[in-house]
Amino acid sequence: MIDSTMTSGSRLLRLWRECSTHVRFGNAAVVIFLLAQCLDGVLTYVGVTTFGTRIEGNPLIALLMSHLGEGAALLVAKSTAGALGMALHLGGVHRAVACLACFYVAAAVVPWMAILWR
Repeated sequence: MIDSTMTSGSRLLRLWRECSTHVRFGNAAVVIFLLAQCLDGVLTYVGVTTFGTRIEGNPLIALLMSHLGEGAALLVAKSTAGALGMALHLGGVHRAVACLACFYVAAAVVPWMAILWR
């Protein structure tokens, strides 16, 4: 005869493990996303102060820079992106946050590092 407490206890333990893995993935995704935002902001600031605003590839950020200045524009843009990423994270949309983190690393951080390395 199967003990019902053991079966439900096993299910509870398995559920807890699955949730903790999910939480770890979500936490890692949001940390990488926020680090990518910070790196993009710093590298963009260095690139724009070195080469001018014409090197900025995002026309919205370039327009914001012309009105607010480089530092303030990047602070607004990166703070907004970080807040929206946190909202996705808190909403449990961890795969989207992970995809956005990968996108920012590949489309923003790596190109800036390549430009500034030369």
